[in-house]
This record gives sequence, structure tokens and C-alpha cells, in this order.
Amino acid sequence: MTRVRVHNFFLSLDGFGTGEGQSLERPFGHAGMGLQGWFFATRTFRAMQGQPGGSAGIDDRFAAAWGAGIGAEIMGRNKFGPQRGPWTDDEWRGWWGEEPPFHTPVFVLTHHPRPSIEMAGGTTFHFLDASPAEALAVATEAAGGLDVRIGGGVTTVREFLAADLIDELHAVIAPVVLGRGERLWDGMEGLEERFTIESTSSPSGVTHLVMQRDR
Repeated sequence: MTRVRVHNFFLSLDGFGTGEGQSLERPFGHAGMGLQGWFFATRTFRAMQGQPGGSAGIDDRFAAAWGAGIGAEIMGRNKFGPQRGPWTDDEWRGWWGEEPPFHTPVFVLTHHPRPSIEMAGGTTFHFLDASPAEALAVATEAAGGLDVRIGGGVTTVREFLAADLIDELHAVIAPVVLGRGERLWDGMEGLEERFTIESTSSPSGVTHLVMQRDR
């Protein structure tokens, strides 16, 4: 059975998944890279960059789980790029270069669909104007029996949570207070009643929160 998963979702202590003021120069707004330091240090991240070394502890074990068994991803437009409104630059092909790390179909939610973009390494970006349930139906078919990952950003994950479509959520809480930006938990009162929740502290200072949906 296809499961819907979120992995390595960065959060601040006050619940923000990204800062205010996203731009081409600042993909995470005023947060900079303050939420991601634990991930950059892992062996998994360094391998994705073609680099040796990196930590092999608890952070790396969580980081490495993001790709296993995934057949498709759904992401919001703000994760794909910094543009808003109608597309003014069809040359934009995402933040990840010519060979993105996904290696699956990726469905980008947007009110302004555009032709699909086929990238090296098996990633193809498709652009959908669809509700969470509609997008999930399309992604599930594309996943071919494997799981579907909800890649973010904050609004997309929150919408899938609100629709009760997420089976597993791995959030990583960094010891950072942002004060403003996009908060994940707004409107999610009582969410804990739908999940079994475990937390694991890391020597890096982050806390890994894993929420498994109760069936």
C-alpha cells in the first residue's frame, strides 16, 4: 500500500519552516541556512554533492531515509522556485541544477501550470493546479506502488496534514528562533491525536520528531 511521507522537514523552535522574504538570493528568506546545518554535515548530504566524508550518526540515519521506497514527490511552487504569479521565466528549472536529487516524477502544485520539464537522472517536473487529494491520486499512480513523498514547503505540508493525507512526518527541530516566516502548526490543534509521536535528540542540537499516523 502506498504511504504518504514527509522527511527531513526543517523547523525552528517556534515552528517556522522558512523565514520571511524568500528570493533567488535567499531561498529560505531571513532564516538563511540556520535550520539546515545538521543536514549539511551528514554523510548523506555530502554524498549527494559528490563529496566524501560527513557524519554517520543519528542525523545521518534520519537523513538517509528520505529516498528509500519513494516513487514520486509532490512539492509546492515555492519549493520549486522563487517566482510568484504567472511564469515570467520559463528557463527556471529549479534550485538543483541539471540533475536534481529526486530521480522520480515530481508534481509541483501551482495555479499556473506549464509544460513538464524532463531533467537528467530520471526527474521530471510536472505542474498541476490541483487539490491535495487530486494531486495525491496522480502521484500515487505515477509512483507505481511505491510511496509518495510530500517535499514541502510549509503551506503544502500543512494542507496535506489538514486533509489527513500524511501517514508519516519526520520534522527536525533546530535550536533557532525565527520569529516570522511560515509556521507549520497554525490551525493544527489536536493533530497529535491522529499520530503516534516519538522524538530523538541528537548531539548536533536538533530534535528528530517522527509522527506515525494511527490507522
